[in-house]
Amino acid sequence: MVRRSPQRPIVGIISNQYLLNDQYPAHAGGTMNSAAIADVSGCLPMLIPADPRFVSVDELLDVCDGFMLTGGRPNVHPEEYGEAETEAHGTFDRARDAIVLPLVRACVARGQPFLGVCRGFQEVNVAMGGTLYPEIRDLPGRMNHRMPPDGTLEEKFELRHKVRFTENGVFHGVMGATEVMTNTLHGQGIKTPGKDIVIDGYAPDGTPEAIYIRGAKGFTLSVQWHPEWDACNDPVSRPLFEAFGAAVRDWAAHDDTSEISKIAAQL
Repeated sequence: MVRRSPQRPIVGIISNQYLLNDQYPAHAGGTMNSAAIADVSGCLPMLIPADPRFVSVDELLDVCDGFMLTGGRPNVHPEEYGEAETEAHGTFDRARDAIVLPLVRACVARGQPFLGVCRGFQEVNVAMGGTLYPEIRDLPGRMNHRMPPDGTLEEKFELRHKVRFTENGVFHGVMGATEVMTNTLHGQGIKTPGKDIVIDGYAPDGTPEAIYIRGAKGFTLSVQWHPEWDACNDPVSRPLFEAFGAAVRDWAAHDDTSEISKIAAQL
């Protein structure tokens, strides 16, 4: 079967498992993720059920041109980076682990673009062999990076701390600035960086906030904050999603691994 070639390239948005009304299982994704991909990246958002019972990595690589690795309440299970589970590690989504971690490695090998956000940022580090702290705020000298428990969405996603990028680094080039203001809604964070993980931005307390993969052929930028919030208007979010969209369009235009290209090569 020939894959349809849409006018807009397809970005697979990794979903999270939820129980609606505490009893109905569902795969869900925030509307703001789809809005950022559609309105700023200029791509077609497609929600992916992150569960190996329903999709495989190979199928996703063939159907999608790029991926957004979203945030989510469950954390990467510590067994994925060789540590024992504790109460501090919170809740888990092993089905998502089973899809996203190998998906990240496959994208790196192929040069297929992805954008990691919050849990997605942590998944990228773990996929590359890194480890995580279960609770940043418990570390000496660290601030509380978690989402405020009360208030409106605007209050929960408000800009709360600076992130400083490496001078003349990748994020400096994308943002056009070495220092930006971001929101913060995470509990975990990088302990040891994975193979070829470059930490390109830090919060004032030393928490890694921006990474990419050294030597990767494709777009691998990942951030610990949530740039999907107000992505159309935020001066930090917009250039990040624009750069991601450009990378996805470039992949779609030059991808010679699609079914269409394989068939054309045989003619």
